[in-house]
Formats: sequence, C-alpha cells, structure tokens
Amino acid sequence: MTSAREPSPGFSREPAEGFSREPSPGVSREPSAGFSRELTAVSADGTLLHVEVHGPETAPAVVLAHGWTCSTAFWAAQIRDLAADHRVIAYDQRGHGRTLPSQACSTDTLADDLEAVLAATLAPGERAVIVGHSMGGMTILAAAARNAFQEHAAAVLLCSTGASGLVAESTVLPLRPGPLRTWLTRHILGSRAPLGPVTPVAKRILRYATMGAGSAPHMVDACARIVHACPRKVRHTWSHVLNLLDLDHGVRELRVPTAVIVGTGDRLTPPVHARRIAAALPQCVGLTELPGLGHMTPVEAPDVVTGRIRELVTTYAQLKEGA
Repeated sequence: MTSAREPSPGFSREPAEGFSREPSPGVSREPSAGFSRELTAVSADGTLLHVEVHGPETAPAVVLAHGWTCSTAFWAAQIRDLAADHRVIAYDQRGHGRTLPSQACSTDTLADDLEAVLAATLAPGERAVIVGHSMGGMTILAAAARNAFQEHAAAVLLCSTGASGLVAESTVLPLRPGPLRTWLTRHILGSRAPLGPVTPVAKRILRYATMGAGSAPHMVDACARIVHACPRKVRHTWSHVLNLLDLDHGVRELRVPTAVIVGTGDRLTPPVHARRIAAALPQCVGLTELPGLGHMTPVEAPDVVTGRIRELVTTYAQLKEGA
C-alpha cells in the first residue's frame, strides 16, 4: 500500500505554472494546526486542480468540495476548526479559485476532478468523510457510482444542494412558480454581466439571494468577496451545467451514510431539494433544517456544519487506535 504521505503519479507538490501563490479572497493563510501544504492534482483530461491539505497527516481525513462561484476560501471556518485533529483536504473546482478554467464543464468532469483529488491525497482503501456544498454536493452525486468514490467515501455530508430542477424551483425571484419565473431565473443566474466591485449594494443583493436576513455583516462580506472573485465566464459556463442538472440517479447510488443540511430560507436550493434527497438516499442519517438560514450554511452556521462533520468522522471514519 502506498503511504498517504506520498503523492500519487501525476501529482505535484508545487502549483502548476501560471498558478498564483496569493491567498484566495477572504481566507487566512496562517498555518493550520499541525501541518499545511498546497498540492496540484491532475484530472482525467489533464486539468490541474489546486489542492490544500491542512492538519496532521495521520489524522482522520475530511474532503471538502465547494460550490458554484466559490473556492477553498469558503471553507475557512471548517478548516480552522477541524485541522486541529483532522486531515482536511480542500480543492478548487475547475475555473474557481486557483484552478484554471477548462473547456470541459459537466457533471462528469466534476466527478473526474473529485476522483483525482481522492486518488492524490488518500492512500488506497483509506476512507474519508466527504462534504459538498451546493455544486460540491452535486459533485458527490455525480461521482457516487464510481469505484474510486466508493473506495474512499466513509460517509457524506450534503449542504444546501439539489439533484435536479434547480432553476424551476429556485425562489430567488418572488414570483409564482411557472414558465415565466423559470425563464427569468435562468437568465439572471446565467447572466454574463460582471459582478463588479464589492459595494454595499452588491452585498445587499448577495445577502438577499444567498443568505439569511440575519447573517452577520462579516459573513456577508466574506461571501461577497469570494463570489465576486469568480470570473464571469466561469460563472456563466457553469450556470448552464446547473440549469440542465439531472442527478437523481446519483442520489440512489450514494450508498454510504449521508447527512443532509439546508437552511429554511435557502432561495437557490430551497428545502424541497433536501427533503427529496433525504427521502431517496439509501442510508440517510439525518436531515437538518436550519431556521432562517440561507444557501451559505457552512458560513452562516459554521459550528453546526463543523459539528456534523465531526459526528460523521467519529461514527464512520475514525481511525482505529494504533492505525
């Protein structure tokens, strides 16, 4: 068995040429407890993925997959907390953060990228709790039937995500459900317009669309800086993938213990999605609905999300003594 400390073939310890070493907006680069490093994983089509590993190398592993228009910076609270006694692996989806864009964007490439990260950071047979927020949750659903995912997934946490019907069931626009709302929502979410600088008006718009009304100003500011940093072409390209999303089969294939979290005020993936997923999962181990919270649950309720991750690790992925 290859040691988890050694990189897999096609895996580099240095950022790829052209990658920035600057921190993502809104996240501190202070060393995590124990150990921290940056790596590059190579996906099936050659796409180079920015990967971060925080915490002790011998600790139980947690893998974090962020959502549309976000980056590893989105997981700052979880990384700070969990890295004290977990090996926390976070990566930038293609086109996001410090992973360069690619011509290929689909649910299959999302699954390819997650497989590449798992193969590069986990030893053969090593299992981790895999956590996905929004498009990160869809990434997990896309990969659920794949052998590499099944080899490495001990348990899963799905935060604020859906499997299908995202545009039709979005409540970002306060209109009655129907063709008009769906058409308008598709064009708004898929807009090519630049988001521009992070202004007070921009933060109010982002809070309305993605967060609960009671979100603390520093949380809104952090999310706005992360989302506004996403290139508009990347945002537009991935909006088409989300518009056509159909991963209901992936829910049925997700056969590891899976917990689900959603905010009751989520306008992008309203609770109807979480309830539908929880009902269809082969091994659902709990649906948590957070009153008044929006779409950005790992930022809005960091203690709840981190606590659920810890519970899943303790129950399903804790390393045996002496391992």
